[in-house]
Amino acid sequence: METTLAIKLDGLSKSFGNQKAVVDLNLSLSQGEVFCLLGPNGAGKTTTINLILGILPPSSGRVTVLGHEMEQNATTALRQVSFIPETVSLYPQLSGLENLTYFAELADNKKIDLARAAEVLNQVGLSEKEYKQPAGSYSKGMRQKVCLALAFYRNAQILVLDEPTSGLDPGSANEFLRLISEARDRNQTVFMVTHDIFRAKAIADRIGILRSGRLVQEIDAQSISVTRIEEIYLEYFNA
Repeated sequence: METTLAIKLDGLSKSFGNQKAVVDLNLSLSQGEVFCLLGPNGAGKTTTINLILGILPPSSGRVTVLGHEMEQNATTALRQVSFIPETVSLYPQLSGLENLTYFAELADNKKIDLARAAEVLNQVGLSEKEYKQPAGSYSKGMRQKVCLALAFYRNAQILVLDEPTSGLDPGSANEFLRLISEARDRNQTVFMVTHDIFRAKAIADRIGILRSGRLVQEIDAQSISVTRIEEIYLEYFNA
């Protein structure tokens, strides 16, 4: 039996007037794979995320998520996707548990299982004392953990992450990557945009390099050193 790809991008392009943000992007992600996309500001990474999430329509090409073409069936496709932005916004007066409850019920339109919600919050490293505190007191890492707990609670098959370790201290960044590794162990697929070559090497199965909207290189992250990945990256952007 043929396995359904988690994400498939076919000839994906997006232009804003005369500005080409993404150009003929072809990429396939298997279920349970972690893919990291590297590139400087302006390379087209955010536009790629917005195309995958159906926020922007492509100028040409298509996005398919778990067999569902985004332009034709976005609602069904996005039920299996959770997005974790660079800056997670929570309601500051609500606790972590209350935020998770609100967003889970909003996403799935059904009553939340509070015991399971508490379980996943604990699973991502928030103690009962922490997840019952107002989110206005949370660090960036704690806010991201609530967002990740929401993805785990909803059993999202695909996680789309935008610079998830930006601004985190080394310990919090490593803890976040441990949770991403656990997501992969559960056969969840992760598409992560990052500037962090070292942590991309640590977590990714494959790494892509995006330059001026084009995927110029794909790398098997486990068969190459981080030093060589950095050299390849700099070859494209120091020329």
